[in-house]
Amino acid sequence: MRFTRRRFLGGAAAAAIGGAGIYELVDHLAATPSRPVAVRTNLPPEQHVFDLASVQSEGVEVVVPPLHSEVVTATLSVHDLRTAQHDLETALQKLDAEYALDPSGLGVTVGWGLPYFAERVPHQAQLQLPFDRRADKSVLLPGRRFPSDPNSTVLESNDVAVLLRSDRRDHIDAAHKALFSDLKLFTVTSIRRGFAGGGFAGGQSLPQKMAVAAGVPGADLIPEGSELFLGFTSTQKAGLGPRLIANHETLGFVDLRNGYFHGGTHMHLSHITEDLEAWYLNFDFDERVLTAFQPGLTTVKQGAQTVPQGPKDVATVLETARKFKETGRFGHSASIQATSRLLAHVVGPDGTVYPKGTAIPQRADFNTLDNPFAFSADPVRDKLGTDPVAGVHFVVFNPSGDDFERNRLAMDGVLPDGTKLEVSARSRAQGFNSVLTTTHRQNFLVPPRRHRSFPLIEL
Repeated sequence: MRFTRRRFLGGAAAAAIGGAGIYELVDHLAATPSRPVAVRTNLPPEQHVFDLASVQSEGVEVVVPPLHSEVVTATLSVHDLRTAQHDLETALQKLDAEYALDPSGLGVTVGWGLPYFAERVPHQAQLQLPFDRRADKSVLLPGRRFPSDPNSTVLESNDVAVLLRSDRRDHIDAAHKALFSDLKLFTVTSIRRGFAGGGFAGGQSLPQKMAVAAGVPGADLIPEGSELFLGFTSTQKAGLGPRLIANHETLGFVDLRNGYFHGGTHMHLSHITEDLEAWYLNFDFDERVLTAFQPGLTTVKQGAQTVPQGPKDVATVLETARKFKETGRFGHSASIQATSRLLAHVVGPDGTVYPKGTAIPQRADFNTLDNPFAFSADPVRDKLGTDPVAGVHFVVFNPSGDDFERNRLAMDGVLPDGTKLEVSARSRAQGFNSVLTTTHRQNFLVPPRRHRSFPLIEL
């Protein structure tokens, strides 16, 4: 019998007070990954840094994601922001003290949206917000729809978003309670829950188990062991930005002005539904490979899940345009690599050398059965559904909002040199975009840890 959302997730009311519903199954369906025990040292200046272990998958080094993730968005429900700043920071420091900063403990990342800066600290923001030199605009941009987005994509206006990550569901629940129930600072607008991985040790992965348990159409077609619903491993270490590359200051794209946000980054958050039946029934394995990576990739054996994505595998704009002219298709990875990889060696301000071909974005996306959220304060606007739906809560850190937009436009065939691969929006030639639908989008600025609580208020 197929479960309804209310029976399976425990209802919106349960979600609103922190009940995890179906996501509690994660702890029963997958063993906690074996991870080294972290020796607690001083916390990094960056909020978004969350060091993860790696393993070998089909001969490729891959990062093992945390089993559980949750994003809570909210608006402010207080006026005394100096007191609120103190109270939030006290609560965050208590979580820092209680949990190790790794998946065995808890990762907490607090991002702030344009409404917060525009309405609460407009003068300070005008003086202090980092400025993107390449784009000649602020690093924090208003949300927008891209060519393959439907007109129904909701451009959100939350004040704050908090990303919680852990292998332990109870750790996330405790953090949720401490920040959103015990404190009376926020009005929660959405709760977004999900999972990733669980299959690197062999056997069924969490996405397959959870989707099958939920009765999602196409769930039985997900390959065993796949990290995410669409079947391919997405956390190849060489395909993710290294530790500090997404910081505003690392690549020189951003003018930090007075330096208040040194150690900060930009976070994009969106929800995307995935049509699993269309993906697995309309695309055979070879077509899924060319769609996910690039046409003409003949070295991938049937049934492979982890495909190398190192610097030597990076496609150029000319190569992508040539293959599109020959085949009428372009792959997801190939299209964005001209914007998401370094085109030359870069030396960071701390002396770290980032070779040509190094990935820039640091993704923290995770699969979900939310439809589109586990809880919404505006279920009509958000079209809160009654049945579980396969999807992804897409979370990614970039040095700036423009850097994210360059990648997203390339995904639609708009390449950084101005080349436009002429395809109809959401056509089969666009590959992933023909089976993905974005329902919500918003951008956030993630301050450094020292300014994570109501940034700029003290100024």
